[in-house]
Amino acid sequence: MDYDLDKGAIIQKVNGQGAHDTSAWSRGQAWGLYGFTMMYRFTRDAKYLDHARGIAQFILNHPNLPADKIPYWDYNAPQIPTSRDASAGAIAASALLELGQYVGKKEKQQYVSAASTMLQSLASPAYRANLGENGGFILKNSVGHFLANSEVDVPLTYADYYFLEGLLRYKKWYL
Repeated sequence: MDYDLDKGAIIQKVNGQGAHDTSAWSRGQAWGLYGFTMMYRFTRDAKYLDHARGIAQFILNHPNLPADKIPYWDYNAPQIPTSRDASAGAIAASALLELGQYVGKKEKQQYVSAASTMLQSLASPAYRANLGENGGFILKNSVGHFLANSEVDVPLTYADYYFLEGLLRYKKWYL
């Protein structure tokens, strides 16, 4: 969104990586979830926690979220089924585990359960590369910039990073 700084009005909607300017790009949603959760962690300002919880509910209740909880590159992509984005799943899983530290028991259980499904899915042959393949990366099937046909169904460094972070969080807090 491009806002008028004086009036707060929307000047224009722009699309960087999503299917269109009103869609929900899955990695963007995951980074929003992660970022607002971390903002709450460091500030304890409830507005950040509330926003993170809203994003979590959006992701987990979206009708286009597949059963394995690894999202398509955009929740509203016109060509669903389409490419999955393991990086979006890894970021969201790690964020949900962190978010679970700041909510009540029932909500925490929902987030941990979803994150566990995501991590198990990412560890499956559908998303985890065989040893010695995939250029040394752990995860395959991430999407960099679908609309530009750039980095589609490839490994991405940040997918591996958030996958490992999610596994460490799960081990530390939930095993």
